[in-house]
Amino acid sequence: MAADLSQNLKDVHVRSLLDQAYDELGLEALTLQSCDGDWPQFLAQRLQHLLEKQPQAASIDHEFLSLATVAFNCFLQANVTGPPLSYDPADGILPSSLFEGTNTTVERLQRRLISGLSIDGEAVYRLIPHVELFCLAKCILNHPSMTQDLPLRLARLRANFWHQRLLTDISSSLQDTIYDDLQLIGDSVLSSPPFNSIITPAQFFLERATIHNYHGFDQRARADIEQAARERSFHFALTGRLGKRTKYQEKELSQLVVLATSVDEDDEAARSGKSTNADTIETGPSSYRRTEAIPRKLNLNDDTLLESIAFTQAAASVPDFQQDDHLHPSLETLDPGNQPLLQPLDAIILLATASSITNTSPTDGLTREETLPYAERVISGGSSNWQVYTQALIVRSRIEGYRSRTIERSVLQLQAVVDQVVAETSSYKASKDDAASAMTTSTTFLPQPKSTESASASERLRYIHQLASSPRWKLEAELADRWVSLGGLRTALEIYERLQMWAEVALCWAANDREDKARKIIRRQLYNSVITTSTNKLLEDDEDNDVGDYRMERDPLPADAPRLFCILGDLEKSTAAYERAWEISNQRYARAQRSLGKFYSANKELDKAGTAYARSLKVNPQNHAIWFALGCIRLQQEDWAGAVDAFGRAVQIEDTDAESWSNLAVALLKLPPHILPGDPDTSDSKLNRTYSNVELMPEGGSNGSNVPATDPQKHVREAFVALKRAAALKRDSFRIWQNLLSVSIKLSPPPYTEIMIAQNRLIELLGNNEGERCVDVEIVEALVAHLVAAYPRAPTDTETTEVNGRQPEDGGTLQVSAPKRVGFERMVIDLVQKRITPLITSSRRLWLVTAKLSLYLQHPSATLSAYEKAWRVTLNQPGWESGTREAKDAWREVADSTTDLLDGYESLGERIREAGMGAGELVAKDWRFKSRSAVRSVLARAKEGWEGEDGYETLGERLQELKSA
Repeated sequence: MAADLSQNLKDVHVRSLLDQAYDELGLEALTLQSCDGDWPQFLAQRLQHLLEKQPQAASIDHEFLSLATVAFNCFLQANVTGPPLSYDPADGILPSSLFEGTNTTVERLQRRLISGLSIDGEAVYRLIPHVELFCLAKCILNHPSMTQDLPLRLARLRANFWHQRLLTDISSSLQDTIYDDLQLIGDSVLSSPPFNSIITPAQFFLERATIHNYHGFDQRARADIEQAARERSFHFALTGRLGKRTKYQEKELSQLVVLATSVDEDDEAARSGKSTNADTIETGPSSYRRTEAIPRKLNLNDDTLLESIAFTQAAASVPDFQQDDHLHPSLETLDPGNQPLLQPLDAIILLATASSITNTSPTDGLTREETLPYAERVISGGSSNWQVYTQALIVRSRIEGYRSRTIERSVLQLQAVVDQVVAETSSYKASKDDAASAMTTSTTFLPQPKSTESASASERLRYIHQLASSPRWKLEAELADRWVSLGGLRTALEIYERLQMWAEVALCWAANDREDKARKIIRRQLYNSVITTSTNKLLEDDEDNDVGDYRMERDPLPADAPRLFCILGDLEKSTAAYERAWEISNQRYARAQRSLGKFYSANKELDKAGTAYARSLKVNPQNHAIWFALGCIRLQQEDWAGAVDAFGRAVQIEDTDAESWSNLAVALLKLPPHILPGDPDTSDSKLNRTYSNVELMPEGGSNGSNVPATDPQKHVREAFVALKRAAALKRDSFRIWQNLLSVSIKLSPPPYTEIMIAQNRLIELLGNNEGERCVDVEIVEALVAHLVAAYPRAPTDTETTEVNGRQPEDGGTLQVSAPKRVGFERMVIDLVQKRITPLITSSRRLWLVTAKLSLYLQHPSATLSAYEKAWRVTLNQPGWESGTREAKDAWREVADSTTDLLDGYESLGERIREAGMGAGELVAKDWRFKSRSAVRSVLARAKEGWEGEDGYETLGERLQELKSA
């Protein structure tokens, strides 16, 4: 890459662009001095002149695109992949003539360029080496006069995305630019023949998945990864195979393994009509082969665990898995312990899949067990690309960092990768500036590889945009964070201090209960001491100066001052620090307002919290968590329209968040029917209303257009749809199911199917612990009442009836087949008989519901049994016979229950038992005796307390009737 850059720098137009002393094209007036030392502006003006004034503008455009691409690749080589550049690119890009007439030096210009990369208050790393390469590429690629074709857009997308990755946090304005280009590139790539494109669809899907993952759009990323696998006809599966994991294991157990095999390039090309050279922009036919030059892989060296799982031989294990119907035929015969080499893009698909699982699953042992086989598959198969293999080692190191037996290799492997990257991205000569002293290390954990054992720059950069490789300072920061998690505070601090990451140094101290030390470190970056103003003194750890001595704000402030002020505000609980961060970022640093919102919300200052969150969302409207927080604030303020809008936007951004859907339903239920979300008269929120973009489909598929605008149930229907979505996403939340049940019954007509599904799910979740209390009695009563009223009663199997207009002969019965009960009728019967009845212990109303259903089904014995149980449950209530005012309601229930029982004996006792033992006999031939016994027992217990009351006299009269019968 360095040689390509040297060749580009010899071009006449490139020399005219970079060297103001090269005056052959009439650019003498456009100097760095005339641009006040602003090098990007200097480049933009000279580029504008060259593209507009020169007759051969088309060829010039191509030359500058080539220069930008090569400069960008050199920047990535110098900071991400290695190997080291053979010379200092600043010598050619920043010639000495550039600084004539100015007091600027190369070092000062580089610091200014780093500061100029800050966007929306987000700063880049302060010691980025060779930043002039990146700024040159970005200036050319983002110039509006360049030809806006696919190669330029693709290069610009990559440069802007790497700019996003260099920032400490996501910039919303840069994100919008990235996604605008991503849409245009996608339309072009996916609509053109693959062999005519500079990037294949599979490469594009993987690159877009990387962008989605970084911005938090995990579902979109997963969809693109799956689409990339389909484009490449790449089949893989996470499955189980018998094997041993430990050295002393005797019995083979099922072990998780990823089976994967790549399709041969020639076969794939023959099938799809693609060119075999279309795998990458730079790739030739020989790109897919096993490489001997691979990064160092550390062995586990554990006394119990094997280096890798020892799988059972394929011949013995295949019969056990012949029923694996989900496996592709090409995977069924693979030996899990000796799988073939994967093509680089296929290996990237596996690594991206592992990352997507991690991003969308809880951080626990099960997730790590699921993701580790993906990294192991890439590593065990060997290396077909240096950078892909390096990324696989990093992914495995991240996964293994949580197990006691693998944590040592996890840290040492990450240390080895960091040493390799740092050693291979350092300049061939060490300069005396801060960047060199901070980034150059003298020793490595493992011996550095020889040049013959290392990969070329072109191989390392081939798939850099499909991978999620980190620059070297972020890798070192990750290593320091790993040491913090292990308790290695001193080692972590040494790394952070060497990198001059003062914010991380302060956070490291704060995490170890040394907030005083953390405040001092942050204040030393933002303020000068009132005791000494020596810059060199301030960079030392002067223990003599107190925290309060640092109160003279620096001028100029460091590029990452907004972030430092927010950290200071967190440490000192100071709203002034947050306000200052917001001010110095020109009201673009969203985190400042987020922190203010959280502070005010914790202190119950809801108006201020809502205002702060709204300001944050104006800068970064794609922040799902803040939309959710704003919605919660609006709920507490009873601003129902504002809450609907906030939660509506939250589910637009992340439609798999069950809590947002649930809260959206709550806000909709509170919203008056005549008020529509988005009406500016209903809320003081200044945010654009976006609720109308959330599609809430009522039951039956209607979008609500046929519902009158004044329909009082409009918001109830929308809340019902939102709760259905929430319940589908979070099936284990009984509160969401309870809310769905309560909302469903408010609809007219009620959605009976959803009501029964919700009640069934509540019984599954709460039945073992709550028993009958998890059953909504009123809803169950309504379901049975609707069944009885809407569905005619059918004859039972043994019912006596006319058949073809005649009675059965000799007084017998004819067997008539009852129609099969399906749909709503079957669901209600199963709900009551199979789910609710086993839970009933003390609810008379539930036994009465059971009796009503049994009566509907013409099961007289079951009906009478339910009445008896309802009566016994009522009699078991404590204190009903005491005669006190508090027990009056209980007495009335006992009297009513006894009356119901007597009526049941009278109406059902002489009917024929329908089934079971004694079928064909009377249900209760001694029903009069049972009735008299029941009444006597109640009257005897109630004599002292309730004699003379209405219920007592009524039961007495019924007893006399039974005696006289």
